Amino acid sequence: MSILNRKAKFQYHFLDHYVAGIQLFGTEVKSIRQNKVSIVESFCQMRYGELYSINMYIAEYKFGTHKNHTSRRERKLLLKKKELKKINKKLKNTGLTIIPIELFINDKGYVKMKLVLAKGKKIYDKREYLRKRDYLREIEKNKKIFKN
Repeated sequence: MSILNRKAKFQYHFLDHYVAGIQLFGTEVKSIRQNKVSIVESFCQMRYGELYSINMYIAEYKFGTHKNHTSRRERKLLLKKKELKKINKKLKNTGLTIIPIELFINDKGYVKMKLVLAKGKKIYDKREYLRKRDYLREIEKNKKIFKN
């Protein structure tokens, strides 16, 4: 089970990949297991040498009590100090950002987030991506026609 950010590939050039743990409450984990999550509008920021996921939506747990979580709170991402320093150094460059592209549960049952250091695409890059995708679809379509 994994939750994907499909828009990210269209809007950004991916540079580096990282996998981070997330600091969550129990009700948040239960909502994630029920696939009531969205990372489409989410992004990450460095604050005081630590990385936080901002604007990630996790629906409130249906059977939660008064200790239920808020749906759009800031969540701390768990990375090694060495990786955090590396990311912070790269973020000094203008135009780079950290985008979550996948949220998944690993073999041990921990919730993990796949992050990407990315640079925003220009409008002409997006048009080129769409042309290339349509061209490849057309080729596949023609292959199927000529096969039969």
